[in-house]
Amino acid sequence: MGAILGVWEKKLDIMRHYDASARVYDLQYGQEQRMKMEFALKVLHLKPESSILDVGCGTGLLFEYLSDKVRISVGVDISKNILMEAKRKLKGKDVFLIRADADYLPFPNEIFDVVFAITLLQNMPSPSMTLREMRRVAKLRASILVTGLKKSFGFEEFRKLLKGFSLEKVWNLEDLKDYVALLRG
Repeated sequence: MGAILGVWEKKLDIMRHYDASARVYDLQYGQEQRMKMEFALKVLHLKPESSILDVGCGTGLLFEYLSDKVRISVGVDISKNILMEAKRKLKGKDVFLIRADADYLPFPNEIFDVVFAITLLQNMPSPSMTLREMRRVAKLRASILVTGLKKSFGFEEFRKLLKGFSLEKVWNLEDLKDYVALLRG
């Protein structure tokens, strides 16, 4: 019972943190996040018929790049305030924003062509559980692009976390604060 409470306490702490910092998030982290997203999009070569899920979508920065280029864009985050910032910023864009827990995504199996989790895993009590949940909603052979904050994961620790998933490539780029990994669903 104590372990379960610890998991939910961590999730509540994360939710409160992002609720409190929602209005200034882009000022604090926007440039850094955009660098990760631009790299990810160079690697992926998205198709117009793609359905995209961004787990831990934050203020919707990824959708500034995507919303008009893909068939369906869906963002999930646990923080209500950060989703409100995304909604305000993405007004007029065709993006679905849903408040949900990344470990219990409210979608059927195998429906997304591409799943992103940029700067999410270090916030999760069990990153491997989160990865399994993302794989569950990704179509067979879908692209799953995840990052791991270098100050939270060592490179080998990050690679070990990805063991058991169909790992295509991991990047350790000097100018990014995260490792970037491409997995297949």
